[in-house]
Amino acid sequence: MTRLLIHVEGETEESFVNELLAPHLYTCGYSQVSARLLGNARQRDRRGGIRGWNGVRRDILKHLKEDSACLATTMVDYYGLPQSGEKAWPGRAEAGSLPFARKAATVQDALLADIGSEAGAASLATRFVPYVMMHEFEGLLFSDCAHFAEGIGRAELAPSFQAIRDEFDTPEEINDSPVTAPSKRVQALVPGYEKPLFGTLAALEIGLHAIRAQCPHFRQWLEHIESRPG
Repeated sequence: MTRLLIHVEGETEESFVNELLAPHLYTCGYSQVSARLLGNARQRDRRGGIRGWNGVRRDILKHLKEDSACLATTMVDYYGLPQSGEKAWPGRAEAGSLPFARKAATVQDALLADIGSEAGAASLATRFVPYVMMHEFEGLLFSDCAHFAEGIGRAELAPSFQAIRDEFDTPEEINDSPVTAPSKRVQALVPGYEKPLFGTLAALEIGLHAIRAQCPHFRQWLEHIESRPG
């Protein structure tokens, strides 16, 4: 049996794993599915951004080395990944200038290569499946705008959410500027939007089936994870 450890960026993703992903993945043969917050995510000031890659890298390698039955993955927002300095994540700066279709793969390939470059870690990298959400968690919520609105108790906003969704081929393509990122668009319509609470309620209302149907990059990652036990 295989244990799956998902390194997540925040409490919303943690709840998403525990309440939606884990129950589904247990049916695929996993003996344990758990989320691990990157660093002290609960205490970290939101303006401080995601933890630097070097610290995350150490955690991933530590778990892979300590547990030979562990499969490790990530669930982090592309939008917030540091691009420069000591906190930079491999591939993120390069991906910024690439077409949408190549952004996530560029970062994920760079993360996998970096884990595999650790002395003696080439075999460990076979149990690491990096996943970068495009462009952030709120993008997934546009998979079903009616249920998104119902989930946060604002059914009247469904047309506004749908109008945003209709601008893009997929929810994952809702873009990543400080003004037009998915969360910024939601906050403009829902003052006081609280991601850990509303994001989880919306995801539960939308359901995993709708998200995987509408978000091809998420679906690709999920199908890979589903196929790994045994």
